[in-house]
Amino acid sequence: MSTKHSKAAAEFLKNKKQAAWHDETLWLVRAKRDRLSKEVPEWEELRDMACATKLYSNSHLDELLVEFENNARANGAHVYWAKDADEYCNIVYNILNQHGVKHFIKSKSMLAEECELNPFLENKGIEVVESDLGERILQLMHLKPSHIVLPAIHIKREQVGELFEKEMGTEKGNFDPTYLTHAARKSLRQKFIHAEAAMTGANFAVASTGEIVVCTNEGNADMGTSQPKLQIAAFGMEKIVPDRESLGCSPVCWPVRLQDSPLLHTLPTTASLVRVENFILLL
Repeated sequence: MSTKHSKAAAEFLKNKKQAAWHDETLWLVRAKRDRLSKEVPEWEELRDMACATKLYSNSHLDELLVEFENNARANGAHVYWAKDADEYCNIVYNILNQHGVKHFIKSKSMLAEECELNPFLENKGIEVVESDLGERILQLMHLKPSHIVLPAIHIKREQVGELFEKEMGTEKGNFDPTYLTHAARKSLRQKFIHAEAAMTGANFAVASTGEIVVCTNEGNADMGTSQPKLQIAAFGMEKIVPDRESLGCSPVCWPVRLQDSPLLHTLPTTASLVRVENFILLL
């Protein structure tokens, strides 16, 4: 068993003041999630419905994955299967290499993080840019994410201000979050414009249509799927769902009412601490 986490945690806890602040911040996050869920009368019913959908999907992977592949290919997509991290990284690299890509931009992907895609591609001479704000901060700081949803929650805004002053030429001593966000947006916009390929993950993959669903709050995935000519979506097989109806989507109007959409309702409340995601892409 790896001891990397325990060693990193021990080092982080040496700073008692930082550790206390981090602990308080995480509890505030949990309290907000609990408060939002209690504002939805049918919350437990939605959770049960979402759970039933995932249980069905995970017990029918052999059928749903093949159905998704066939429909995705019919839509014009190329579908690849990877048995492990090495094969995954090589598949992505081969696609980029075939298209002569040297500038690659990504939205948040835990699969890519777990498979260590970034250092693999960088060692092959490809510039990789994280476009999620938290991930971008950590990339510039050469640090790993500390949380699956809030990757830079352990970083204070003063640290971000000092980082952006060095990397983006922002005003010295200006730690205002709105100011720093605008600075990051301006910097990343140029990265998007010059990127030859982009990657997103997927929150859901719809078997019956071969589509993927990407939910974000920053709009960076929208830029990645719109600007570069080459777009890669990479995700684990557990993201599969049977059809649009299981998400609460109709073929005519998408999405429909959130109370009819258990997966699209429980995801943002639990993960992003918002009632509904700002951006929901159907690709």
